[in-house]
Amino acid sequence: MSERIEDIAIAMVAEGQGILAADESTGTIQKRFDSIKVENTEENRRDYREMLFRDEEAMNNYISGVILFEETLFQKAADGTPFVDLIRKAGAVPGIKVDKGAMPLPGAGIETVTEGLDGLRERLAKYHAAGARFAKWRAVIAISDTTPSHNAIHANAHALARYAALCQEAGIVPIVEPEVLMDGPHSTHDIARCEAVTEWALKEQFQELYYAGVKLDGMILKPNMVVPGQKSGTSASVEEVAERTVRVLKNCVPSAVPGIAFLSGGQSDEDATAHLSAMNAMYDLPWKLTFSYGRALQAACLSAWGGKKENVPSGQMAFTHRARMNSLASLGKWSIEQEKSA
Repeated sequence: MSERIEDIAIAMVAEGQGILAADESTGTIQKRFDSIKVENTEENRRDYREMLFRDEEAMNNYISGVILFEETLFQKAADGTPFVDLIRKAGAVPGIKVDKGAMPLPGAGIETVTEGLDGLRERLAKYHAAGARFAKWRAVIAISDTTPSHNAIHANAHALARYAALCQEAGIVPIVEPEVLMDGPHSTHDIARCEAVTEWALKEQFQELYYAGVKLDGMILKPNMVVPGQKSGTSASVEEVAERTVRVLKNCVPSAVPGIAFLSGGQSDEDATAHLSAMNAMYDLPWKLTFSYGRALQAACLSAWGGKKENVPSGQMAFTHRARMNSLASLGKWSIEQEKSA
């Protein structure tokens, strides 16, 4: 594997491949396991992730990188093989979630700022030594009648830029993730409002990255798609989501950025795939557009597995199917017929 961050970034958005977000915190995996009535133990977390990483068809053909939680970066499979080695063997890049979560922004109501900069330089050196070659930091922007404020957008953009600069110093590619949430209250959060806030957040983000001296060709952007809020009572066609999302990206993202790996952000598995495919099919763009999905790659797999060893092949089949559908979407070649035929 090349050690230039520019080359690692290009490998992370390889043609027809995308990023598996397997970086659920212990609290988040608890919710996932609760849904299938599986106890949240270290052994069960290991078995679940080993099922994903040993799915040769999905990992070799459709997955270019895997975001890990800190525990998983240092974990070994049941036979003693480090997970990092399993991921590398499949030709994918191991990565690590490094933020410490969104915390309340003082005096700002529902708004948050993501923490984790203290001690990050030392942690990145440890993660690099363990094999991680990219990192992820998620900022969260909430839409309501009174938010977002410039304070929240700026604080998060500034923290993301500082994180990105520290990553590049450590030889690690930063995934920059400013997520505009889709769960705002109904009165304010239609698709037009999402577009305006997403554009504002991305404009501020690239300004801060410039000030911090971040090399744009050695980073990946992980934005939300422009969609109506879940509680807005409105909907948008696949074509409208594609059109508005691409318009924002063209207005905000320099062409030096090698790739944009979307988060699914609460969309259904199929919607996240359809929207990505439409963008790639309808527009000629300067960046690779691909996926960096967690739940939208894993939900069907988790249900099929159900915590039982004998269900591992079924779980892997479900994971392979979703990874393949999203691979087609990253090429603009997905269709509802392929979804159904599988």
